[in-house]
Amino acid sequence: MAACSTTPPRNINDACAIFAEYDDWYPAAQAASQRWGVPVSVILAIIYYESSFRADAQPPRKWYLGFIPGSRPSSAYGYSQALDGTWDRYIAATGNRGADRDDFDDAVDFIGWYVNETAKRNRIAKSDAYRQYLAYHEGQEGFAKGSYRQKPWLIKRAKQVGQQAERYRAQLARCKPESLRKSS
Repeated sequence: MAACSTTPPRNINDACAIFAEYDDWYPAAQAASQRWGVPVSVILAIIYYESSFRADAQPPRKWYLGFIPGSRPSSAYGYSQALDGTWDRYIAATGNRGADRDDFDDAVDFIGWYVNETAKRNRIAKSDAYRQYLAYHEGQEGFAKGSYRQKPWLIKRAKQVGQQAERYRAQLARCKPESLRKSS
């Protein structure tokens, strides 16, 4: 599948460069945006901070005695860093049974779905990357309980996600990625 890639784009800071390098990613991101009503810029900003666009991203393992590999702190995996249980909920809700967390198309659809669910459950605008990221990281219930308030590092990260989403929004307005697509 062409959309599956383990090599991150060379310039993850520029949405136009991302879509110029991986021209099949824009149609996938646009489809997720249209399906769920979530701006492409918000989807990309979440991926930027969750996996740095690495298809096989995982939390680092714990190591014992410096050389014995231990378990990972969570089941987060792929572009979206979706947890096993949340990914299973996505598949059940959407019927996307063949979805893979290391496939860009599936990851952007997952993020769109999750942001849409958060908008309904927590009444957060789909374009509010800052608050959406807090809920993405803490879970919808954790966000509702305000668990992020005791995590200044997470509040700082969520602000960065909001700023990155705004940069991506401005870049996408400038380059109009649909014009970057190669003719088949």
